[in-house]
Amino acid sequence: MGIFSRKSNETATAPAAVSPALAALTGDYTIDPAHTTLGFVARHAMVTNVKGSFQDFTGTLHLDGSNPSNSTATLDVVMESIETGNADRDGHLKSSDFFKTDEFPTMTFRSTKAEALGGDDYRITGDLTILGTTKPLAIDLEFNGSATDPFGNQRVGFEGKAEILRSEWGLTWNAALETGGVLVSDKIKLNFDISAIRNA
Repeated sequence: MGIFSRKSNETATAPAAVSPALAALTGDYTIDPAHTTLGFVARHAMVTNVKGSFQDFTGTLHLDGSNPSNSTATLDVVMESIETGNADRDGHLKSSDFFKTDEFPTMTFRSTKAEALGGDDYRITGDLTILGTTKPLAIDLEFNGSATDPFGNQRVGFEGKAEILRSEWGLTWNAALETGGVLVSDKIKLNFDISAIRNA
């Protein structure tokens, strides 16, 4: 999950306003895989989108609602758990052409910076490691709110998105099309729907 943000740096005279709802939620959280989606979209044959996701992962959040810059996030993804709805394609993605899951079984993200952008919008930047290559990733997030579920768990939700160029992590396999262009896009869109439970 490297993302690049095209938003320019702004000279701020004061910190962005923090969501009042988030300010009361300071604490440590564990990402709930059963209610979280780590998805991606790639362009196929220049004409359509192929969507996929990872089914096996663990992650943590530390939220500082009063000072979001102190917030942190970690994510560890089992690459064998990739799913795109097609077994042959999934096998190809796990092979030496792409993720080399035998040699590199895990993709990781470790945050290095968090920012409040105003309202319910935040940005978290960190180090994304794929195939042993680590590069920066910036994810824009929207705080979707909090709730206590029927089991007494306090949950928080975030929705996020980003884009990467897969070639920057050594994912360079491709095939040329007779009509021009390539089979798989270099640009990959990342989508996150995160539900996290506050630790007891």
